[in-house]
Amino acid sequence: MKRIGLVDIGSNTVRLVLFEYDEETGLKELQNIKTPARLAWYLDEDKVMAEEGIDNLISILKSFQLISEKYSVKEIHPVATAAIRQSVNVDDILERVKSEVGMEIKVITGREEAFYGYHAVVHTISNMDGLIIDIGGGSTELTYFENKELIHSVSLPFGVVTLKSMFFDDKKHNDEEALEETEKYVKKQLKSIKWLSKRKVPILAIGGSARNIARIHQSSTNYPIAGVHGYSMDRNDLQDVYDLLENTKEDNLDDIDGLSKDRSDIILPSTIVFKSLYDISRAQEFKFSRQGIREGLAMSMITRDYPAAFNKYHIFRDSLKELASDFQIDFEEGKKRQEITERLYHELERYDFISISRHEKYLMKNAAYIFYLGSFIDRDATSQHTYYLISNSNINGIVHRDRVKLALLASFKNKTLLKFFADESGWFNSEEMSILMKLGSILKFANALNISNTSIVEDLYLDDEEDDMTLTIKYKGDPIAEEYQAARQKKHIEKIMDGHLEIKFIEA
Repeated sequence: MKRIGLVDIGSNTVRLVLFEYDEETGLKELQNIKTPARLAWYLDEDKVMAEEGIDNLISILKSFQLISEKYSVKEIHPVATAAIRQSVNVDDILERVKSEVGMEIKVITGREEAFYGYHAVVHTISNMDGLIIDIGGGSTELTYFENKELIHSVSLPFGVVTLKSMFFDDKKHNDEEALEETEKYVKKQLKSIKWLSKRKVPILAIGGSARNIARIHQSSTNYPIAGVHGYSMDRNDLQDVYDLLENTKEDNLDDIDGLSKDRSDIILPSTIVFKSLYDISRAQEFKFSRQGIREGLAMSMITRDYPAAFNKYHIFRDSLKELASDFQIDFEEGKKRQEITERLYHELERYDFISISRHEKYLMKNAAYIFYLGSFIDRDATSQHTYYLISNSNINGIVHRDRVKLALLASFKNKTLLKFFADESGWFNSEEMSILMKLGSILKFANALNISNTSIVEDLYLDDEEDDMTLTIKYKGDPIAEEYQAARQKKHIEKIMDGHLEIKFIEA
């Protein structure tokens, strides 16, 4: 196990994130604290940071140091981006911090900033190709990757704080002329990047401004599950958020659900950047990543001690394994459920009782591994806890729609509860519900065949005997619990077959 602390000294905010890495549970946040610093505001025309800004930074770092000590985190890595990077008195800032706080700040370049953001995204989102944008307070990083490999990156000399000071000084947040001038400037900057136009790939947005826009949209649409990681919007959705912000009076911005108070005066410029990038790159979608530069840095540091800690090609598999570990699902039990589920599905498919896509089968298999995960909390409400835990957990590597499908399958108890949970999102039509019902039925029966968690089932197969189907189950050990549960749950398989099922247990 390894614990580290990262202090992200940005142009707009300073944030402390304490991480813990364990080979079983993966990378976890122990604490995440931010404070608005607006360091970019303390830079004068000659790019000299005022003493007031340096004093503010030192005060914040001392507070973060005390917090880290309470979590027994001794390894603290402060990193600074645009505001300090652009300061001509950067050496004085670093020396004062080292002298008064005892921390050595690493000032990273724009390209390093882009790389660490890319590193986090490709290890937590499944897209093979994409265009990453990270808008900070004083700079904007763009990265283009193909097949998970970095191809292009650039750091642009503007962020939300600098855009505000350039175009909105002493003006309202929605001043029409300022908005037009901002858009004109941003588009000119983006068009100067020759590799950017017409990429036609998803935009993957990281950083506080992106998170705020995602939360605003989720609130405005009554989004049924939690979390912005992997949340997707299109061009019209971005425009809807922009229109809401533009048409809201400054005094009423705090009433917009999802909008952070310390970003209310700088959120419109970031929305302009996102819309402009969408148009110039002709993006396919606008997706959000909760993981950014801090996570990318943490992953890079942890990999030094644990070289196999992160695999960008097996994101969902590893994320699911970590979720299962959190709720103490035994590895062998989960694998046995998967084995029985697949064997049962293949037998039903062999007789044309069911046929599903490869993707649906993949979800069913993974739902088998974490089936009834919620029993960790309360066995009397296993189904309910399972659904809400999975549907609202941050599971890397799958889209939100599939996360809810996974939750519906892993929590399946009966048709009534399935419909109750599915109605919360309203995402699935009758055909999809029919498939979920069948797959849930297979999962529940498969769970019954290992209810004692003793792995007694060696094999199973279906036979067509006259007009009835017979399921023969070969076992080793004592099948008393499995025989009882199989008899209780066979109705789920009979509904799939629309006929009677005879079950035979024979010793292998």
